[in-house]
Amino acid sequence: MRTNEVLAKFLIWRIKNVKTRNFVIFLSAVIGALAGLAAVLLKESVHLIQGILKSGFLPNYLYFIFPLIGIVLTIILSDYIFKEKLGHGITDIIYSIEKKSSLIKRSKMYTRMITSALTVGFGGSVGLEAPIVVTGSAIGSNVSQFMHIDYNSRTILVGCGAAGAISAIFNSPIAGVIFCFEVIITDLTITGFIPLLIASVSGSIVSLTLLGDDILFSFRLTDPFKASDTPFYIVLGIVCGLSSLYFTRTMYTIERKIEKIRNHIGRGITGGILLGIIIILFPPIYGEGYDIIKALLNDREIIILNNNLFLTDTTNILLFSIFLVGVILIKPVATSLTIGSGGSGGIFAPSLFLGGITGFLLAQFINYISGGAVVSNSSFTLVGMCGVMSGVLHAPLTGIFLIAEITSGYTLIVPLMIASAISFLTISYYEEYSLYTKNLIERGEYSPYDKDKQVLGTIQLHKLIETDLVTIDPDKKLVDLIPIVSNSKRNIFPVVNNKQELMGIITLDDIRGIMFDEEARVKTEIRNLMHSPPDRVNIRDNMQTVMRKFEKTGAWNLPVIEEGKYKGFLSKSTIFNAYRNNLRRKKFV
Repeated sequence: MRTNEVLAKFLIWRIKNVKTRNFVIFLSAVIGALAGLAAVLLKESVHLIQGILKSGFLPNYLYFIFPLIGIVLTIILSDYIFKEKLGHGITDIIYSIEKKSSLIKRSKMYTRMITSALTVGFGGSVGLEAPIVVTGSAIGSNVSQFMHIDYNSRTILVGCGAAGAISAIFNSPIAGVIFCFEVIITDLTITGFIPLLIASVSGSIVSLTLLGDDILFSFRLTDPFKASDTPFYIVLGIVCGLSSLYFTRTMYTIERKIEKIRNHIGRGITGGILLGIIIILFPPIYGEGYDIIKALLNDREIIILNNNLFLTDTTNILLFSIFLVGVILIKPVATSLTIGSGGSGGIFAPSLFLGGITGFLLAQFINYISGGAVVSNSSFTLVGMCGVMSGVLHAPLTGIFLIAEITSGYTLIVPLMIASAISFLTISYYEEYSLYTKNLIERGEYSPYDKDKQVLGTIQLHKLIETDLVTIDPDKKLVDLIPIVSNSKRNIFPVVNNKQELMGIITLDDIRGIMFDEEARVKTEIRNLMHSPPDRVNIRDNMQTVMRKFEKTGAWNLPVIEEGKYKGFLSKSTIFNAYRNNLRRKKFV
């Protein structure tokens, strides 16, 4: 009680003395720092688990069973302890912003960190970025709830947590802000950038202070960009777009298939075994894959063949290239098996891995057919990372600035822009939406480019149902309806049987001609007066579907049905009022 009193006094003082915008800026720095701290903690936890596994806890030749162990442990934690569904975490954040007023469960501040540490630490073929974005966003949401911040500002602080997390894990503050704008919150005003910038810088400072240069991934570029290489980068952009398309569609297909296994533990074991088989055949698939990218950038390709049973050297260019093509083709399968079977992680790192291998392989091919070192392997590896990530995430600016910051300069800015734009255009021709948003958009739960649909999507149908309409049984007589009419302020009367099923409706127009005829009142049954409503609304319908029904019928009131049972009526005027209120509310600071 004492704590609540102190908090209440502080909040009252804050409202009187500190403007909300200034308070949000202060909180953005705090949230960015907390997200940065969470990123550091997660990274070190993964390193700790990997260190234990490599220290002889189990024989090295059994490394292929580690992912199975990690996935099963993750499922046990998520199902029986946290009681939380995993999947694509960033999709959940977008859904929370659109449908849950940016309210994110408190448990998400730590559950994704623990589960992803197990999945990735044990070699699951996914990345840490999405889980840490979920963690940072949850921190932003819960701090703002604790401080009683309004919806608009709370949404900004959710974005601050995401920006701080990306900034900390890559030491890329600009990419953190751009990622938030492109993926998390797509309709920010210019003033909304200020808290994001501060949060991103805070996250980066925390990471640099605690880790120094030991960030997740970095590289010092030495090869300059030559204008004569432009055609090659155009080709790379197209190839990256096609790789992104392959990654996206493979993820959809494999995840749907493995989710057909209803038993969660059984699904995890199946996915873990299949992933283990893949790792035996293609050892680079193990884990996030950043060590493989670093090896390619530093001309240490031999590392890729560690633990390989069939290929032991890189001198046979044909066999090595075929092996890399196999890695490209199988990586999306491994990632979808990890996530779909119950593991915790994201597609950020896999897309960078796939892009790096794609760029390196294309550079090798160009140099081979040209008979010399025509293009830079390291440059193509980096630009390939940008291209595939831009395509998979549908976030071209994030890809550009992430690689620019990773390389500590803008030497590659022109080829990054070329490859990113072409890759994005290529995949957009076939896939309009990203992995994060496609399912939400198909269900009508997210409309990033249609403001009307976006505002409609924030309206919760079940809160608008009107239950003050008095019902009548179909076996009753008109005389039984007359007292109801005289005491009611409505002109619609639902006819509902004893099973709570809607049989029809009666309006005043239906009875006006006979309601004053005493004989007719006594003899006429309700079932002979009722008629079917112009349409029915299912309580699970989204608001776009509901509005189409109103538009098609021209009605102002429609009945709402849940599993065959009558629940009440929905009024078009009530929806319009909710729309106006939400439109005023949905303005970002």
